[in-house]
Amino acid sequence: MWLDLAGVSASIDARPIVTDVHLTAGPGEFVALIGPNGSGKSTLLRTVYRSLRPSAGVIRLDGLDLWGMRPRQAARQRAVLPQHGQGGEGFSVAEVVATGRHARKRPLERDGAADRAAVATALDRVGMGWAADRLITTLSGGERQRVLLARALAQEAPLLVLDEPTNHLDVGSQLLLLDLIRSLGLTLLAALHDLDHAASYADHVVVLRDGRVAGHGPPLKVLTPAFIEEVFGVRAHVGPHPITGRPHIAVASQNPAERNG
Repeated sequence: MWLDLAGVSASIDARPIVTDVHLTAGPGEFVALIGPNGSGKSTLLRTVYRSLRPSAGVIRLDGLDLWGMRPRQAARQRAVLPQHGQGGEGFSVAEVVATGRHARKRPLERDGAADRAAVATALDRVGMGWAADRLITTLSGGERQRVLLARALAQEAPLLVLDEPTNHLDVGSQLLLLDLIRSLGLTLLAALHDLDHAASYADHVVVLRDGRVAGHGPPLKVLTPAFIEEVFGVRAHVGPHPITGRPHIAVASQNPAERNG
């Protein structure tokens, strides 16, 4: 699926948050949205998963206006893994994942064989089939995030939008989740905080600063030490990861001597 944002702007309480954003993600491409806190990443994603209507511009999925679609039609085209993945208390893992099938069914329609198969496939895909009958509240943070990813996959949408998917996860769970997301073969748009994750996993990065695009392109072309210092206010080393060989970014504060006092 092709995702195109053309001149997208968005405001909250009449205050502009993002302005004139252009962004494209092609089939199977992983685009990372990065930037300092308050740069507008989550607000921009909200326009893509239809919780905030853009004040200007257009968002197209395979050439069709996302905001011109009916809600159920839009839900069949894009799935969401939100930043704060809460909910599901009192429900089993399989029941939580099954809610991802709502976009594929008529109102009040019971789950059928295809729905049950989609839930099982999604859980197996994220390595959580063993927990289908467990209450979701009994799982660790990393396991729960994988279940919520399975819920998104159960929608069978070709576009997956993720808002800081590794938030609050330990380092092992972060890498496991990113490896999994990268392997899905879907068109991916993800807001990420970690520059190293963006460099290692994304095909393309879009950097927001003060609600506008400050840079975009392949990670190693955009995320130079000088650009990182300018946008994020930190020193950076960019080079191959000593273990994986993938692009790697290490950062340090501007005044380490002062910090160590």
